[in-house]
Amino acid sequence: DPVRGNNNRLVLCETYAHDGKVHPTNLRHGCVQVMEKAKSFKPWFAFEQEYTLMDIDDQPFGWPKNGFPGPQGPYYTSVGANKAYGRDVVEAHYKACLRAGINIFGTNAEGMPSQWEFQIGPSEGITASDDLWMARFLIHRIAEDFGIAVTLEPKLKKDWSGAGGHVNFSTVQMRQPGGLAVIKEAVEKLSKRHQTHLKFYDPKGGADNLRRLTCMHETSSFYEFTHGVAHRNASVRIPRQVNEDGCGYLEDRRPTANCDPYAVTEMLVRTTCLNETD
Repeated sequence: DPVRGNNNRLVLCETYAHDGKVHPTNLRHGCVQVMEKAKSFKPWFAFEQEYTLMDIDDQPFGWPKNGFPGPQGPYYTSVGANKAYGRDVVEAHYKACLRAGINIFGTNAEGMPSQWEFQIGPSEGITASDDLWMARFLIHRIAEDFGIAVTLEPKLKKDWSGAGGHVNFSTVQMRQPGGLAVIKEAVEKLSKRHQTHLKFYDPKGGADNLRRLTCMHETSSFYEFTHGVAHRNASVRIPRQVNEDGCGYLEDRRPTANCDPYAVTEMLVRTTCLNETD
């Protein structure tokens, strides 16, 4: 526990009902079973968790109380007190995750002022999802000490960037020389289950993504599956370096910031590794 220190521990628990049955909200239980079935593929996951810092009056931290900040443009990966709001929280959270043993590997300011991102992974199987849930707990807990709240709301302001939970995914076959062909096969499989995946990519069965995936602010269409190399408006993106190397991973840009990572990773494995279809 990076907050209490000493010999204290943070514990992640699965939830069961009073009769010993798996609670409906416990999506980890099923995800573990699916990861076990696909363990020969050695699936790796890495999450890009976006979030927004909020004042206790439920407005984005640092925004004018009776208006809006300047238009989007100078805030992404920015520096300076007039562009990057709340960096002390971000840095404290990063250090807390490191002390807790969470596999965190980056952070950056996002397109909307007070919006940030941290990256978890890459890790094999269930680990990245476990780490993400603990990192989410810690961003709320650390921000509390600064008198700041945190939201994972996918579309906080209509005319501003939404918040996503992009997931980077690969199998051992994708990571080997010539793996680009395997990546393209996975993309083809994903294209055939677009609406099915969207039902699992936000906690409201797609309703949150309906507001977020508008083809604006570097998002794809809710209704149509698209893919491309280095394409920020695609459902699934193949990074430029992966395309040049001929192996690596794919990025599914559809999950929302408030997604359940167990649901997302389970669906990716079911479709691309276990060859499930609708």
